[in-house]
Amino acid sequence: MDPILERYHALEEKVLSYNPGADTKLLYAAFQYADSKHSKQMRRDGTPYITHPLAVADICADLKLDMESLLAALLHDCIEDTDASKEDIAARFGEDVAELVEGVTKLTRIKYASLAEKQMENLRKMLLAMNRDIRVILVKLCDRLHNMRTMQYQTPKKQHEKSLETMEIYAPIAHRLGMAVLKYELEDLSIRYLDPLGYKEIENQLNARFSRHREFLAATQRRIETRMSQEGIHCKITSRTKHIYSIYWKMYPQHKTLDEIFDLYALRIIVDTVADCYNALGLIHDMYKPVPGRFKDYISTPKPNGYQSLHTTAIGREGIPFEVQIRTWEMHETAEYGIAAHWKYKKGGRNAQGEEEAYEWVRKLLESQQDTDAEEFIKSLKVDLFSDEVFVFTPKGEVKGLPAGSTPIDFAYSIHSAIGNQMIGAKVNGRLVPYQTVLQNGDIVEIQTSKSARGPSRDWMNLCKSNEARNKIRQWFKKERRAENIVNGRSSFEAALKRNGYTIEEISAPEILPRLLRKAQYNTLDDLYAAIGYGGMTSIKAVNRMKGELAAIAREQREAAAATDHLDTSGEEESIHVSTSLPPIPTPPPRTVSKTGVIVEGIDNCLVKFAKCCAPVPGDPIVGFVTKGYGVSIHRADCPNVDPKKRKPEDAGRWVEVSWSKNKEQQEYATTLEVYAKDRPNLFLDVAASLSAAKVRVDTINARSTPDGYATVFILLTVRDRYELDTVIRKLDTVSGVMTVSRGKG
Repeated sequence: MDPILERYHALEEKVLSYNPGADTKLLYAAFQYADSKHSKQMRRDGTPYITHPLAVADICADLKLDMESLLAALLHDCIEDTDASKEDIAARFGEDVAELVEGVTKLTRIKYASLAEKQMENLRKMLLAMNRDIRVILVKLCDRLHNMRTMQYQTPKKQHEKSLETMEIYAPIAHRLGMAVLKYELEDLSIRYLDPLGYKEIENQLNARFSRHREFLAATQRRIETRMSQEGIHCKITSRTKHIYSIYWKMYPQHKTLDEIFDLYALRIIVDTVADCYNALGLIHDMYKPVPGRFKDYISTPKPNGYQSLHTTAIGREGIPFEVQIRTWEMHETAEYGIAAHWKYKKGGRNAQGEEEAYEWVRKLLESQQDTDAEEFIKSLKVDLFSDEVFVFTPKGEVKGLPAGSTPIDFAYSIHSAIGNQMIGAKVNGRLVPYQTVLQNGDIVEIQTSKSARGPSRDWMNLCKSNEARNKIRQWFKKERRAENIVNGRSSFEAALKRNGYTIEEISAPEILPRLLRKAQYNTLDDLYAAIGYGGMTSIKAVNRMKGELAAIAREQREAAAATDHLDTSGEEESIHVSTSLPPIPTPPPRTVSKTGVIVEGIDNCLVKFAKCCAPVPGDPIVGFVTKGYGVSIHRADCPNVDPKKRKPEDAGRWVEVSWSKNKEQQEYATTLEVYAKDRPNLFLDVAASLSAAKVRVDTINARSTPDGYATVFILLTVRDRYELDTVIRKLDTVSGVMTVSRGKG
């Protein structure tokens, strides 16, 4: 049998196993349609393109999705990559399937000015898609998972870009939807390409301990199964070793060895009832010594994504700690497949009621991206989507889930904007506390309000943790304090202009200002001032956006002046030539320009190479050294290897004067950076995100932690000149915890 047809039949069998009434004729028709449309296309691994839609549909079947989702999975690339139309798909397979296919296609079709804007728009579109029909994002997640599984066939640059995007967008959404199966695999596949050395190191350690893992878990599992059977508790027990990504973020930022990770091993006990969950917990604590502070009850207090389980950590007979998760079968379905386990389309269609409250966070995230700078939104969304949660209570006993590190300000705004705006005090567990108090699990929080309150303080922006609270504070200042915002924003903007060598008068010229405002994305200067004043934009970002346009304007003015001078000069030369017949003035021979854009004085057509010790780029002061057989080696003037005090007298004649050509073609140059920072979770990803936002090509990035709580990130990147490199350095300087960003020297 044809292997592709064989894969289709395996898909069909899988679908029938959980949906015996599935319309397999329609499924086969979709397969044939996609196969014919993609017939002339191949994947990078050399296989027919249809293998990708088949694989995506297979992942959807693992999640037990409905028939419309499976059809959309098979057809998801037809509109984008073939001559198929939405109308044709709708006529053949129904309007709902066509809407799903178009929804998946739209998530990757748009072009943006910057990576931050692209990420923000992608997230916004995904959230909108979730709001309309959650199946769009479910199919898209399955599509991304298969692409990550086959990422080895992509270029290193594409591997890094897609892995970072997966880590920052797709894995957090899978987490927020409660889809642990997808989340863990997406994270593991991403970290494999983002830090291959760290990934390989952990993988080797796990493989070295494989037999020990297997024996310990098997023995512990048998012992617990015997005890559960004796006590009359029907259960299924499975075991696993912690995922590589989870180990990675415990080993490197927290400076732990594999032996210091308490939940490296885990057993999952699935029982029939909630009562059995707590009975099983009692038996585990009777059989093994529990680790203090490691018990969590997510059954009575579920996570915002619906996850429920009992977690405890115990010490085995061999002195090895292991985690135990106890849940019912229904909880297990939700934990593994999240929203896919019980979404409303399984209960009567897209407009069925009853579960909207559980996904209120989608609406809140959509609201939170209003009037927010793209980079700020991406940064804040990582907190809202991906951080650990803290669970606190209202005085009436209602549970509120907030990002870890939240304060009473976050709590107040999570209830309602008016509560936050009218807040005059806060009590935690009955005691008055400062606004900067970090809330802990189980705290009872009471907000004191007054209708005569003056509103939020600007300092609250630095005290709150969630993007929701920060956005609502911005909205208040935007609405209530426009005049004040304009005054404060103008002062800040003019100061930033002055630091960059400009004045407000220079940028206010009628022929210049409209172009600058378009670049900054505001209609008037007052609108820009107001945005800076209420926090929707920073003065530094506004000036940085304008600097490129100012440089372009200056270049246009120079070219226009040069053209005018040329016309005038041409006329003079012609009249002189006619009247006097003087010979043309000899011009000096042009200086030699190497292909690398470096001028070597007095040496024609010589070989030039850039020293790896200091990796100079255009804009750096440079010196040249004539090597033996390798041409002229170009160093930065501040490189320790070219220090005049260290030069040998016999090499005096080998040092030559070099400079950058002003007329060179646009080229790119490899250079290195070293980031020294206070170690913390997500430091590596935030550094990588800043590099992506700077739109430079990163060839290599590695991070290593030190025993004293710090980390060093080594970066090999490609830039066009010193200005672009300085922009990258400034962006890295803004990453939380970064202390210094330096270039390689010798």
